[in-house]
This record gives sequence, C-alpha cells and structure tokens, in this order.
Amino acid sequence: MDHDYTPYLMAAITWARQAGSRQLDFFRSRHLEMYTKSNANDIVTAADRESEHIILDSIRRDYPEHSILSEEAGVIESTTETDSVWQWVVDPLDGTTNFSQGLPIFTVSIALRHRGRTVVGVVYAPYLNELFHAVLHGGAFLNGHAIQCSQKTEWSTAVLGTGMPYDKAVNPDNNLDNVSRIAPQVRGVRRLGSAALDLCYVAAGFFDGYWELNLNPWDVAAGELIASEAGARTGRFRSDRGESVYAATPSIAPKLLRRLNRPGR
Repeated sequence: MDHDYTPYLMAAITWARQAGSRQLDFFRSRHLEMYTKSNANDIVTAADRESEHIILDSIRRDYPEHSILSEEAGVIESTTETDSVWQWVVDPLDGTTNFSQGLPIFTVSIALRHRGRTVVGVVYAPYLNELFHAVLHGGAFLNGHAIQCSQKTEWSTAVLGTGMPYDKAVNPDNNLDNVSRIAPQVRGVRRLGSAALDLCYVAAGFFDGYWELNLNPWDVAAGELIASEAGARTGRFRSDRGESVYAATPSIAPKLLRRLNRPGR
C-alpha cells in the first residue's frame, strides 16, 4: 500500500523553520557558547543543542511511535513500538564551523526513513532563506519551485563541491589527493562547509557534482533524496570511510567517479 508522506513533509518543514529561526537568534552573537567534541575541528554550540531540542521534542510529541537518529542525541527509540519502521534522521545544525565563525552557510537537515528507505527530505538554510524539500517519487523543490540538476556534460566546465573530514589532521586519507587531482581539470572546486547544502546545490544545478569522505547518515539523508529526486546520480564511492558520498549530473557522475581515489573497488 502506498503511503501519503505529505503530513510528514509539512511537519518537517515546520520544525526546520522553527529550528532555523532559533539559530538566527544566536547567529553572530558575541556570547555564543561553543564546545569541542571528538577534536578541535569537531564542535557543537548552544544553537545546535537548542535546535535539536526543538525538533526532537516535536517528533516525540507528534510521532511517539517513530524512532530518531540525531547528531547530538544519537539513537532514540520509539516510546510505543518495539521495532519502529519509521525513523527520523536529524542534523539540527549542519555547518557548525561556519555558524560559529559568522559565515551564513549553515542548514537544518531533517529526513524520514520508512523501512530503511528515505521518503522525505527537508534542508533549510535560514540565513539564505532557502528551503529545499523532496518526497520519494515526487520531485525536488526550492522554496516551492521545482528544481532539476545541471545538464552539463563537459568535465572541463564542471563546478564541483567537496569537503574535508573531521580527522583530516591525523588521517592522511583526507581527500587532499582527490582535490589536487581534480581541481586543475575543472572550472572550479568549492568547499561550502555544509554537506546537506552541497547536495541540494547539486539538485538545483548550482553545482555540477559533489563528493565528500567520512560523513554520517544525518549529514546526507535529506540532501541525497533531494538530489536524487532532482535527477542527479547519487551513491557511495567508498565503503571504508563512513558515508563517502557523491552526487552529480548524469553526464558528470562517471567522469567524477573515474577520478576519485576508491580503494578496494
């Protein structure tokens, strides 16, 4: 039986806007509290935590039968189901380093999985006022308008996004080899600092492709659905470094994959 995912989409959009509004209250504040997590490059702020509370409290209130996977809180089991088939995947503030520096590229990312498959994705960039959304088999949208990935075919004219893993200082497998090989061949390589937004920018055709090593499910769940629904090819280019994700216009994707370091492929 097909499900109507619209109520979940509308709820996720509401929560994303509420969390984004709270983030703007903190943004560029001189009194922003900031803490380190795994290392000096991996940080969390009071805005991350308050955003997460807004979203998680809403999920537990409205959908107690659903489980949650969130960046700061980890796995939260359903309060009513032993083995829930629904799971929300939440990154309350993707781009915390940007946020803490006063740079306006940061997002709220909310996805819903049904039996392990992502069926709803919402990514909201509050400062930029850009809200991306998608429902499985329903297309992708930016601020309510349908979007489609780039139709570019020439590798030399491609503009690509990428990022660096948090363990870049201690692990030499840190993407620099890919950047140094690819950057001279294409029109440009950009590093925005929000994987969720990178994927959405592939969806909208602002990027022709994107790749990144060692991400987490909450970084990519919503954005990957949005990119896929906009016609981009998406997937994993490695299995040994967390969620090593790529997304690209159909003609650029094979060219990108041929140039990425892919041990054990």
